[in-house]
Amino acid sequence: MTELDIDVSSLLENICEQLQRRVIFNQSPKMIGIRTGGEWVAQKLHEKLALTDPLGVIDISFYRDDFSKIGLNPTTQASDIPWEIDDQHIILVDDVLFTGRTTRAALNEIFDYGRPASVTLVALLDRKGCRELPFQADVIGMSLECRQTIKVTGPDPLIVKILDQQEDVT
Repeated sequence: MTELDIDVSSLLENICEQLQRRVIFNQSPKMIGIRTGGEWVAQKLHEKLALTDPLGVIDISFYRDDFSKIGLNPTTQASDIPWEIDDQHIILVDDVLFTGRTTRAALNEIFDYGRPASVTLVALLDRKGCRELPFQADVIGMSLECRQTIKVTGPDPLIVKILDQQEDVT
């Protein structure tokens, strides 16, 4: 595994600046991180933005469209959304936006909890050119080429790595 020379702290600062310029930032947005990498990124953003409502976390394992093929992830944990979803402005955070399937699963789970006023998608890294579903992040830290397989490790410190061809993405 090769570690990229990416200043994750700078990416997080850039994301915070972008979010603070959005209209929803003045409407008491609630933040949800997608386990596990998105949760780590969301924890850092939540702290930097000094959001007062607790951070929500979702585990999309049961919402994946390949659940019947791969089965249950042994590290599945309960989702925790500590406030009502209805009519809230949600900031949904993931570490890497790739095919769009994780985003679809996360939105399905969120809508099972209620109907938000809006959802702003944030991704630390966007692997452009590999989308299978029509999702684009509203706020990104950095775009990378699709041919690179990326893994974010954390939570402290958050590190971005490129996986060698023979390595597994799990």
